Amino acid sequence: MKRIFLLVFFVAMGLSAAESQTAGGITPEMLDTIRKFYLDRPEDRALRNAICSNDIRKLAVNQTNQGEMDTYFSHRVPSKGITDQQQSGRCWLFSGLNVLRARMIAEYDLGAFEFSQNYCFFWDQLEKANLFLQGVIDTREKPREDQMVDWLFRHPLSDGGQFTGISDIVGKYGLVPKEVMPESYSSEHTAQMAQLLTLKLREYGLALRDAARKGVKVKELEARKTAMLGTIYRMLVLCLGEPPRHFTWTRYTSDGKPVDTREYTPQSFYDTYVGRNLTDDYVMLMNDPTREYYRCYEIDYDRHSYDGRNWTYVNLPVEEIKQMAIASIKDSTMMYFSCDVGKFLDSKRGLLDVDNYDYGALMGTTFGMDKRQRVESFASGSSHAMTLMAVDLDAEGHPRKWMVENSWGATSGYRGHLILTDRWFDEYMFRLVVERKYVPQRILDILKQRPIRLPAWDPMFADEL
Repeated sequence: MKRIFLLVFFVAMGLSAAESQTAGGITPEMLDTIRKFYLDRPEDRALRNAICSNDIRKLAVNQTNQGEMDTYFSHRVPSKGITDQQQSGRCWLFSGLNVLRARMIAEYDLGAFEFSQNYCFFWDQLEKANLFLQGVIDTREKPREDQMVDWLFRHPLSDGGQFTGISDIVGKYGLVPKEVMPESYSSEHTAQMAQLLTLKLREYGLALRDAARKGVKVKELEARKTAMLGTIYRMLVLCLGEPPRHFTWTRYTSDGKPVDTREYTPQSFYDTYVGRNLTDDYVMLMNDPTREYYRCYEIDYDRHSYDGRNWTYVNLPVEEIKQMAIASIKDSTMMYFSCDVGKFLDSKRGLLDVDNYDYGALMGTTFGMDKRQRVESFASGSSHAMTLMAVDLDAEGHPRKWMVENSWGATSGYRGHLILTDRWFDEYMFRLVVERKYVPQRILDILKQRPIRLPAWDPMFADEL
């Protein structure tokens, strides 16, 4: 009798759940109501025919905003040469190195000059591999379904990143000129190499967890990790070349006259021509309206090397960030800048303007979310890093527009740059890294707070590509 009662109970529960699920479905009556929102008038059919046959962006172009673009800027940091990350997610690396090279070019009167992105990328990939494998060892006692373990295996390695990669990698391994370690096919087209490295790292991660379950001690696990990294190193050398330990380089002036020829190590080259404490001399600022302003935050496990520093930032209103950006540009100092570059981008003109496209008029509706709502609903977030290098101020000192040096090649956008209206800056700018000397003391004092730690898997902190 008890069995029959339980069977009836579970069947009833199943029917109740099924009825509840059905109640939320689209019924024939509901579908009749939904269909009425499309009237199938001649103008609707004409619009449908146009949209079905064309790129939506072309049809949504706001023609009233297609006049000649104003390219004058009241304050601009000089620049020489546009870089090109090619088919890779290394924008964070190009942007950070562009900040450093601009200062070196100005200080030493150089012509067009680039640091080797490939050299830094090599060490970045090796360090990220170690970060993953050591993370697997550190979480060896956690179940496979633990969120941290899951996150590690989902993100063992990538070519994306943010400014902490500059301070972690450059501060540890130094720099070399681009001609000393030029780009390779795999550095400019990272997908295939990344796929193989990721596959191998996941295999190694599972092997370490299996060994830990069998009682292998941490010291032996770390010895196995070292051997695993030897294989990763070999794969990187085959794809990118082997980083130089020392090299000879001749410095030339901007008019091509040789100044001196010396032998360097990557670290001595960095000490000679950059020589900055990249961890302590720079402050990361963020405009995230979903979190409390004037607080310090730290992103767990968001660094490029195991012994590096987690991404730590001060969250501020956008107007506060603008003042520091203006001070830096006026002092001829570029900045690492990141934003949601895909929103309202006119790639042909190189203009980021919220008035570039009128999607609402085309679709007969409105798109009314503000910045906070877009972030909360995953509709917007930082996706790309560039180098902020110009601002146009009006007579009262208020910004009208901004300009960034991009890393998509000299023929992209406006001569390799993108121009941002100030309104677009408000809506889609997220991160800025400025030198400490441009940050007011009251903001620096916020860094003395114990940071609020946020999880590594927070979608707001995905790698910039």
